[in-house]
Amino acid sequence: MSNTAVFAGGCFWCMVQPFDTHPGIISVISGYTGGHVENPTYEQVCSGLTGHTEAVEITYDPELISYAELVEIYWQQTDPTDAFGQFQDRGDSYRPVIYYQTEEEKQIAEKSREQLQNSSRFDKPIVTAIEAKTAFYPAEDYHQDFYRKNPARYHASSGLREKFIEEKWQHEK
Repeated sequence: MSNTAVFAGGCFWCMVQPFDTHPGIISVISGYTGGHVENPTYEQVCSGLTGHTEAVEITYDPELISYAELVEIYWQQTDPTDAFGQFQDRGDSYRPVIYYQTEEEKQIAEKSREQLQNSSRFDKPIVTAIEAKTAFYPAEDYHQDFYRKNPARYHASSGLREKFIEEKWQHEK
């Protein structure tokens, strides 16, 4: 038995590895969701005209890892105070969003966001959106498992994110 979860947190290249390395994760696919264009290309999404975000679809075994645990991993990969992109990636297609599929997932995400807001970890409001999941379109093959296929370019593109995570979450690791 498996479930799926979809999260947008900036460049999807940087959102695969943090989930991919946990027990209970079956697969992590980079793709596009939340927009109005069917089967968009990377170039279309980057144009900002499709309404899609770059996102990851995580297939997981709920017996080994819970949706709530996935949400906690998600928070530790993003800047939840930045609604207009993530780190060096700017624009609508990079906005942070937790996409829920059930009312239970929505409640888990909302409760988690409220707890994070009340934690005083961040000086600014938590602005990550929580939206109903729509169609998910896998990205082109060259975007899949990018951190494995092209580690030098992956690390070059993830520097600001890694610095932020270190500053905000170092005690959680």
